[in-house]
Amino acid sequence: MNERDTGKKLPRNVKVVGLTSFLTDVSSEMVINTLPLFLKNVLGVKTSLIGLIEGVAESSGSMLRLFSGWFSDRLGKRKALAVLGYGISALFKPLFYFANSWGMVAAARWGDRVGKGVRTAPRDALVADSTPEAQRGYAFGFHRAADTAGALLGLLIALAIVWLLQKGRGELLAGTFRMIVLASLLPAFLAVMVLAFGVKEAAPAGTLGRPRFGFKSLGRDFRWFIVIVGVFELGNSSDAFIILRAQERGLPVTGILAMLIAFNLVYTVLSYLAGKRSDRIGRRRVVMAGWALYALTYLGLGLARTSGHIVALFVLYGAYYGLTYGTAKALVADLVPAASRGMAYGTYSAVLGLTDLPASFIAGILWSGAGGWAGFGPSAPFYFGAAMALLALLLFAVWRPAAAVTSRG
Repeated sequence: MNERDTGKKLPRNVKVVGLTSFLTDVSSEMVINTLPLFLKNVLGVKTSLIGLIEGVAESSGSMLRLFSGWFSDRLGKRKALAVLGYGISALFKPLFYFANSWGMVAAARWGDRVGKGVRTAPRDALVADSTPEAQRGYAFGFHRAADTAGALLGLLIALAIVWLLQKGRGELLAGTFRMIVLASLLPAFLAVMVLAFGVKEAAPAGTLGRPRFGFKSLGRDFRWFIVIVGVFELGNSSDAFIILRAQERGLPVTGILAMLIAFNLVYTVLSYLAGKRSDRIGRRRVVMAGWALYALTYLGLGLARTSGHIVALFVLYGAYYGLTYGTAKALVADLVPAASRGMAYGTYSAVLGLTDLPASFIAGILWSGAGGWAGFGPSAPFYFGAAMALLALLLFAVWRPAAAVTSRG
């Protein structure tokens, strides 16, 4: 794999999917990143319940990811399921505007995540089907960069709304949150239109055959990879806890949004660079570097004493995301046969979603306690996350996939 190979133009489908993700994240990130503040500041919800809401939301679409990925393999088509998933998420988004209880918020989050459960695996398989192997890291790095650039723009819009409506107030107001939700609706529906009219089925998808529903076809290397990812994700609670940690250390809403903007800027740039780099030096090295950085960052978040510490560490946290998320998805395609890519991405996404429920619930309990049991305080979830990341890193270092896979990451 040489420099010239990674410099080739990306396929049209990758660019269209990137634009779709860009628009979706413009919409979703301005809402999702202010949602924990709305729950805590406006509705008075405890952190343990916030953790449960986030965990259930992420887990709710997990089995759908597995099924929709397999179904796209079975159909030999990815586009329709991806469009359907983006459409479901867009239709549920207005519910956030009317939410006046944690139950309504949970329902809106559930619907949004069901849409994600339907779309994620077919979309990722479509990217893999549309891209030559030598550009796979580049393609997924580009997709993550586009996705995160959308988050960056969404946060800038949210920051502008907060600044205009409540100036320097430390807590989020209900009216401000609802204005953010209204601003999020247009890009959400535009994303569906872009994907529906801009993407074409990739030629390989139509010749994949009719694989059975089962994990045996995914291979031993992939199964071990999923186990290791599951260990890591058990300590990877919702980022809502970092937002709440920043507020607990005295950072106002405008400061939190500025912190998130800096985080996404780092994430965007490194996603693109790390994806291309993984095509040359291998996926495993890049993922391991990201996990090591995660462990250090979470340890630092547990030890942080000021809001300045949180801001600096959260920006560093963006580097972990940039190194790992696109690269790990490229690694999934390396580990499985083309005929099973949809199910492989569904399995990978399902593990991320299913572990988010116990991870976020454990983090909420560690932070505040539940049922009369005293929690360890705001530092505890981050110490736990750092420990699980180090364990996963050790397992990943010991794991030895097939030589053909190792050579390309």
